[in-house]
Amino acid sequence: MMQNKKLYLCLIIIISIIMVICISKKIINSIYPEKYSIYIEKYCSEYNVDKNLVYAIIKQESNFEPEVNSSKGAKGLMQLMDNTANYIAEQLDYAEFNVFEPETNINLGIKYLSYLIEKYDNQNLAIVAYNAGEGNVDKWINSGIISDDGTDLENVPFRETNMYLRKVLKNYKIYDKLY
Repeated sequence: MMQNKKLYLCLIIIISIIMVICISKKIINSIYPEKYSIYIEKYCSEYNVDKNLVYAIIKQESNFEPEVNSSKGAKGLMQLMDNTANYIAEQLDYAEFNVFEPETNINLGIKYLSYLIEKYDNQNLAIVAYNAGEGNVDKWINSGIISDDGTDLENVPFRETNMYLRKVLKNYKIYDKLY
């Protein structure tokens, strides 16, 4: 009789642990989703960009809300400025486009991120440029505020960009572990 109670208690504990793990995983996956994966995987493959980095950027930029507008004029999932979106759209031969349309925004954003990664040959510098603009990053490198190898990015003079880099890298690590 006592052994049956112990066995029953062990089963309840094991089932409870399994339920907690499943619920926790669902909660974490809802906080760090893989929304728009068909587009992200397609364009990451096309432009040779790590999909988890793109998820991390979209998480930070728009939290996967396609209609988001920033106070500075950035639009859509990847928060593209009009000048950037128009420049990249020209390169991709888009006659017309809607920056709020998820596939278009993701295509333009990943293409731009790919360009920045190639230009700086450093993922973290590319993330900084994605937020602060390549003009600022070029100026900081040329004036010696930051190095072109990205080893001293704590010296970035924009507090917002410093925080942005840290948040994107945190998101990136989480996406890397989850997926």
